[in-house]
Amino acid sequence: MKKKQLLVLLRQLFVLLMAIFLIIPNNAFAGKLEPPSEKFTPGDWFLGSTPPNLDPNKPPIVFVQGKNGTSAGWYGETTYHGTNDMYTKAYEAGYQTVFVQLYDAAGKGSASQYANGELLASILAQISNHFGGKKVNIVAHSKGGPDTQAALIHYGAHAYVGRVITLGSPHHGSHLADLSYSWYASWLASLLGQKDDGTYSLQVGEMARFRSVTDSSENTRKNKYYTVAGTSKGPPFTALALGGLYLSSHGPNDGLVNEWSTQLPYATHLFTDSTIDHDNIRMGSAVFSRIEPYLRTASTEGATTTINQSMNLDETLKSSELIHGGTLDPNDWVEESFNVDEATKGNIVLYTATDDGEAELISPTGQVYTASFLTPSDQGETSLFPSASIQAFELEKMEPGKWTVKMKTKAEKDAYLLISQFDDTEPIELDMPEKAKQEDTNFKIKASKQNKMQESNITLEIHVMDEKGNLVAQSTSKEKLKSASLSGELPDVPKSGVYNVSIDVTGERSDGTTFQRSLVQSIYIEKSEN
Repeated sequence: MKKKQLLVLLRQLFVLLMAIFLIIPNNAFAGKLEPPSEKFTPGDWFLGSTPPNLDPNKPPIVFVQGKNGTSAGWYGETTYHGTNDMYTKAYEAGYQTVFVQLYDAAGKGSASQYANGELLASILAQISNHFGGKKVNIVAHSKGGPDTQAALIHYGAHAYVGRVITLGSPHHGSHLADLSYSWYASWLASLLGQKDDGTYSLQVGEMARFRSVTDSSENTRKNKYYTVAGTSKGPPFTALALGGLYLSSHGPNDGLVNEWSTQLPYATHLFTDSTIDHDNIRMGSAVFSRIEPYLRTASTEGATTTINQSMNLDETLKSSELIHGGTLDPNDWVEESFNVDEATKGNIVLYTATDDGEAELISPTGQVYTASFLTPSDQGETSLFPSASIQAFELEKMEPGKWTVKMKTKAEKDAYLLISQFDDTEPIELDMPEKAKQEDTNFKIKASKQNKMQESNITLEIHVMDEKGNLVAQSTSKEKLKSASLSGELPDVPKSGVYNVSIDVTGERSDGTTFQRSLVQSIYIEKSEN
């Protein structure tokens, strides 16, 4: 090759390399692609880089994050699975990407789906205008799903959007939100700032109310919805795994949301993946190739126009746990005892507001166990109680008898939530509606046919909390468990609204052993106007 030809080739190569570096952000070569500019004030939105293979026929993708999240959840670090490559995957596939900041981005707690939805609706109008009125598609994680639905259905943003894909979204609420507002967790949730509008809105009773005014709207038929779920509870001994352990009473879950809650009666459920948890369900490497075919067009043709009345939603709560909660005074030991009625595997989990405490578990024969100390991530998208300290005891075989947990803190202000969960082959069940009129707030507690509680005397202690976490009603009753079930009625409440119901069940089995379980569920109660 002549020298002149070689110089021409080198010059062409140089020009090509410069073009590539100008088009593709430098951090893409480090394996981590980030938007060229970020804004983190609620109401802000910004574009991802324009890919060199941009396909103008593909609608832009707007990413909506979950509770307590920011846009960085789509391209920054996840809690347990490293860097999220969702933005990278969309960029490589030739999509223009858009990121939004809702009220949660301010770091001052989470907002309701109505507040975030109204803000998102105004953002979507701006985004659509930026693209000349072109419709966009939305990919939403967790609570970003209800936030998106509020924007589209209640605030008219359906006109700017074609399709919506929700990843692990609690469309019917989460029983972990119920736990946060329960009689047991009230003190801890208050200290941790978890009694915010976002947490409140995710209670199953509040979401039942939201669904009743949302699914009946004709605007639900103006977009095409797809849902995705996971049923892995995350890495062992993490806050996510412990949340999943609690949710197991309600069926398969991803550590924060049950599978049944992720589905909509007019959506196409794309898949449920047993290897995906609530953290990596938002990752590009985990789901993008499977959801991408549905993002290539914003067409709503074929959108479901009818409600699927046969959806299998959660109707019965199965409990194999006992729950305690309260305040901790500095340097004073607090004891909580519970009875194990049969040899079983057990998980005893203690949540506290600070890490200044110590705890020990004492068996009926006096053996002392020391807890494993766990500190969950501060990221609210994957943790039941962000910033809480966790101490956990895992025992392969707990002997029958009285067990005691001793707790002490050095902090001036502290509180605890103690969940004792057993590998129970005979759990009790609570059958109670998520939404009902005051006169129809009947519930039924059932024991399995093999349970030794038939004909037992049962004591029910009921505490009812209002939206502000105040105790508004309580009752204690003694009943006879006949035919392995008993029925009851909730105490009268002062006004219509969402109430959190905690029920302690104590009884004696036919063999003389004491039986204790706790049940927690929220319910929207409608009071008659007289």
